[in-house]
Amino acid sequence: MAIPGSKQELLQAIRSSYQKLTAELSGVPAGRTREATLEGHAKGTRMSVADLLGYLIGWNLLVLKWSDGRAQGLEVDFPETDYGWNELGRLAQQFYADHADVPYAELLERLADAQRRILELVEAGSEASLYGCAWYKHYSLGRMIQFNSASPYANARQRLRVWKRAQGLLA
Repeated sequence: MAIPGSKQELLQAIRSSYQKLTAELSGVPAGRTREATLEGHAKGTRMSVADLLGYLIGWNLLVLKWSDGRAQGLEVDFPETDYGWNELGRLAQQFYADHADVPYAELLERLADAQRRILELVEAGSEASLYGCAWYKHYSLGRMIQFNSASPYANARQRLRVWKRAQGLLA
C-alpha cells in the first residue's frame, strides 16, 4: 500500500485496511480469541487475537488523545505519559492489560468506534492541517494518523493470516 499523501488517500487507506482486517477477524473461531498463540509486539512475547484488538484500540485512542490535547493547547506526551518511543513493547503490554477483561464482541465494537472517530477526525481536517505542516517532529498529522490506524490494521491482518495458516484455519 502506498503511503497516503492527501486527505482522500488517507481516508481510503484507513477504510480499506480496516475492511480487510475485519474480514480476516470474521474467520477467527470464537473459542480461540483468547489463546496467546500469536507473536506479540515485544520480542519473545505471545498475544491473543483479543490482545491484538486491544493494541489497535489503544493506538487509535492515543491518536484521538493527541489530537484532542493539541486542540486544547495542551502539551502532549508522545507516545504516552510514562512511555518513550523506545518502550513500545511495554506500551503494547499495557494495551493488552487495559482490555484483558473486555468481552471479545465488545472489543470489536470498541475498535469499530475508534476507527469511526479516526475517520471523523480526518474528515474534519483540511488538506493543509493534515499534510501541510509538521505536526510532530517532521511528521504531518496525516502521517501520524496513518502510522497508528491504516498501517497497524494492515499489519494486524498480516499477523492474523500467518497465525491462521499456522493454526490450520485458512482454507
